[in-house]
Amino acid sequence: MREIVRVRFAPSPTGYLHIGGARTALYNWLFARRNRGIFLLRIEDTDEVRSTQEFLGGILESLRWLGLDWDEGPDDNIEKGEYGPYFQIKRQHIYKKYIDQLIAEGKAYYCYCTPEELETMRQTAMMNKLSPKYDGRCRNLNEEERNNKTNEGRKPVVRFKMPQEGVTKFYDHVRSEVEFKNALLDDFVILKSSGIPPYIFACVIDDHLMEITHVIRGDDHLSNTPRQVQLYNAFGWTPPQFAHISMILGQDNARLSKRHGATSVMEYKKNGYLPEALFNYLALLGWSTEDSQQIFTKDELKEKFSLDRCAKNPAVFDQQKLLWMNGEYIRKMDVREFVKQSKNFVPSVSGYDERYIDTVIGFEQEKIKTLTEIPGRVDFFFKDNIEYEQKAMDKISKNSQSKEILKEIRERIEKMSDYTKEELDKLFRAYAEEKGLKTSLVFHSVRVAVSGRLAGPGLFEMIELLGKDRVLKRIDHTLKNILP
Repeated sequence: MREIVRVRFAPSPTGYLHIGGARTALYNWLFARRNRGIFLLRIEDTDEVRSTQEFLGGILESLRWLGLDWDEGPDDNIEKGEYGPYFQIKRQHIYKKYIDQLIAEGKAYYCYCTPEELETMRQTAMMNKLSPKYDGRCRNLNEEERNNKTNEGRKPVVRFKMPQEGVTKFYDHVRSEVEFKNALLDDFVILKSSGIPPYIFACVIDDHLMEITHVIRGDDHLSNTPRQVQLYNAFGWTPPQFAHISMILGQDNARLSKRHGATSVMEYKKNGYLPEALFNYLALLGWSTEDSQQIFTKDELKEKFSLDRCAKNPAVFDQQKLLWMNGEYIRKMDVREFVKQSKNFVPSVSGYDERYIDTVIGFEQEKIKTLTEIPGRVDFFFKDNIEYEQKAMDKISKNSQSKEILKEIRERIEKMSDYTKEELDKLFRAYAEEKGLKTSLVFHSVRVAVSGRLAGPGLFEMIELLGKDRVLKRIDHTLKNILP
C-alpha cells in the first residue's frame, strides 16, 4: 500500500508572508499535489509577544492569493482536519506530556544557568577558540543541587541530552548524505523558562503526531536537523524524510532583504503583479527542468516538480526577470479578466460609462508589465486638462513644422463627417503624402497634442475614443500654450 505523502508549511505569524516563506509553501504544495498527498498548514504562534491576528490574516490571504490551498489547518475561524489543533499555542498540554517523558527517562534535564552565566560561558569558549556551546554544567545535578538553585529563585529551562560522541547522519533529498559530529552540538533547550517549548522541539512533536512524511524547508534549518533527529531517536520514532532548499539572495549575493525591494507577497500584490506570475517565478528560484523551461502553467508545475531537481546553491532573486515574466502573463490574460483586475488599480472615475473605461484599460494590455502602470498610462482619457511630459513638449517644440501640422490637421479633422479610426488613418496619411512629410512627424505631433506624451495606444483608436470635440480642444490648447 502506497504511503500517503503528508507535508506541511508552518509559518510564524510574526510578520507578513516573506518571499522565502512563500517559496517554501509552494514547494511543499507542489510536492503534495504531484504525489496526490496532503498539504497541511500549521501556525507556529508560540512567540506570544510578536504573533498577531493581523499577521496571521496576512499569511492566509497571501497563500490564497497565490492559489496555495491547504487540505488541513486553520481556515479563518475554523480548523479543518483530524490532527489539530493546528495552532501551536493550543498544543501546550501535548508538549508537556513529552517533555515530562524525556525528563523521567533521563533524556532531558533542568538547567538553571542565568543569561549572564551563559554569556560568560560563550565568551570563555571563544577566547579559548572552542565552539561557543553550552558546557553541560547542569547535566548531572542531583536533587539537592536542583532544590538549592530553585530556592535561589532561578527559573529553569529544560535541555535535551545530546549524545557526546559519534555522528548524527540523515539523508537529505537536496544534499544527499549529511552528517554532524555530536561533539560540536550542545544540549539544546526544549522548554523555555516561560513554559513554552521552542520551535526545535515543538515541530518534532507536531510532525510526528500529524504524520508528516516529508519536511521540506529552507536550509537555514539544516543545523536544527541533527538535534531533531536525536529527538526522534529518543522517542523511538522514525524521522520524516528531509529536503532543505537553498536560501534566496539578492543581486548582490546578500540574503534577500527589504533593501533589495519588496520582500512580502502582499507587497507584490499591491504593486500590480499577477499571482500566476509570482507563482511561476518562485517555482524557478532553486528548481529547474532539464530543458530550462521558463513559463509554466500550474498543472505543468504540478506534473514536473521534483525534489531531485532542486539546486544546492543559493537562488538569486532577479527583479527584472520577475517583471518580464509578469508582463508575459499580462499579455496572455483574457482581455475581460485583464480589465477586471486592472480596475482595482484605477482611481474611481465618474462621468464615464463602463464600456468607455473598459476600452481605455484594454488599450494597455500589450504594453505594461505591472497593473500599477495603468493609471499613469490612461489618466489623459479622463482629464479635461492634461499634463504634458517634458520630453514630449521638447519633441514638438524643437520641430519648426509641428505648429503648422497641427493647424492644418485640425482644420481637416473639424470637417470630418465620418469620424472613425479608419477615416482618421486615411486623412493623416493623405495629408502627410500631400505635404511631403514623414507620417511619423505628423503622428507624433498630434499624439503629443491630444495626450501629452510620446507613447500610448494606437493613435487612431485613441483619438476616435477621445471624440472629435476633445481632440480639437486639445490641439487648440497645444497651439495656444505649448506652441504659441
